[in-house]
Amino acid sequence: MRYKILFISSWFPNKLEPTNGNFVQRHAEAVSLKNEVEILHCIGDSAQDEKFIFDDQIINEVRTLVVYYKNTKNPILNFTRRMTAYKKGFAKMQKPDLVHANVMQQSMLFAVYLKKIHQIPFVITEHWSGFLTINRSKLSKTHLLISKFIAKNAAYILPVSQYLLNDLKDLGFQNKMKVVQNVVDTNLFKVKEETSANFTFLHISNLIQLKNPEKILNAALKLREKYKNFTLEIGGDGDLENLNEIIKKNNAESFVKTFSILTLKEVSEKMRKSNCFILFSDYENFPCVLLESLSSGTPAIATKVGGIPEIINEKNGILISNSEEELYDAMESVLLKNKNFDSPKELHEFVENNFSMEKIAEKFTDIYQEILR
Repeated sequence: MRYKILFISSWFPNKLEPTNGNFVQRHAEAVSLKNEVEILHCIGDSAQDEKFIFDDQIINEVRTLVVYYKNTKNPILNFTRRMTAYKKGFAKMQKPDLVHANVMQQSMLFAVYLKKIHQIPFVITEHWSGFLTINRSKLSKTHLLISKFIAKNAAYILPVSQYLLNDLKDLGFQNKMKVVQNVVDTNLFKVKEETSANFTFLHISNLIQLKNPEKILNAALKLREKYKNFTLEIGGDGDLENLNEIIKKNNAESFVKTFSILTLKEVSEKMRKSNCFILFSDYENFPCVLLESLSSGTPAIATKVGGIPEIINEKNGILISNSEEELYDAMESVLLKNKNFDSPKELHEFVENNFSMEKIAEKFTDIYQEILR
C-alpha cells in the first residue's frame, strides 16, 4: 500500500539557505519510491514585502511547497506568522495519512497541531547534534521542554544514529525509537572506474569552525614538507577567505585547490576523482558526506565522534581523535598505501546494502505501516 506522507522540517533547502537540511530532502525523495510524498516548509524572509509568498514546485519528482513569510525583529510575531504560513500551505496539500516531521524545534509544533486538530499521526526524524552529550551545556531548558512536548505526541522518534538515540534516552526521551540512517543516491554516487594517478585528498563541508578546515590544511602543509606527490582539494558552501590566505602565505597554490558550493552531481564527480576523503570534525551525528564518499569507492579518514564509528571501520577508512598529529599520521599512512582498504566496488556495495534510497525507503515504510495498520 502506498501511503500519503507529508514531510515537514525545521530545516529544508530554500532560496535563502540552498543546502540547509538537504538530508531531509533526500529522505523525502527516498520515501517517494514507495509512497506518495509532498513536502511543506516555511521560512521567514525579511527582504520581502508580501506577508506570504508560495513557491510551489516539483523537485526531483516530489511536490515541494515552500512558504516564505515576512520576517520581523519580533520573535513572537515571527513564530505566529510561521504557524500561519504552515496552515496556509497545508490547505494547499492533499491530506496525508501520516506526517513525517524533522528536527524537534519550534516549527515542528505544527506536527502536534495537525495531530490534535486533524488526527494525523506523525513520526519525527532527529538529526540535530545539539542533543549530543558533547553539546549538552548549550541546550536550553526551553528548547528541551519544547522538544519533549513534541516528542510526547509523536508515534516514533527516528534518530539517524545509534549514538544520538542513546543520548536522547539519556536526556529523558521515553518514546518508541528506531534508528533510520541518512540516505545516499547510490546511482548518483556510483563507484569509480579507476583510481586517480595523482593522489588527491578531499574535504567538502560548510567550512565552519567545528569542521576544522584550517587544521586539515595545516596537516597537508606539513605533509608536503616530506612528500610532493599529492594534492588537497578543500571547499564547500562556506567562507574560503581564511583558507585562501593561508594557502597564499605558504605558496601552496600548486598543490592545494579550493572550491565553492557544488551541486550534488559535482560532489559525486569530485569524490570519484579523489583517493581519500577527510572529515576532521569536533562532533558529528551521521554525516551524509562519508556515505557519499564510500559509495563513490573512496575511503575516508574521520574523527571518532558521534555516529561516525557506525560508518567508518578498518575496511573503509581510518578513525582518529581530534589530534592534528593523528591526522598527519593517517594521511601519511594512506599516501604510502600502508593501509589496505576494501576495493572501490566493495565500498560502494556496503553503502548500497545499508544506506541506499531503496533500503531507507523500506525502513521508513515499515514504520509507517506499523503505525497506520
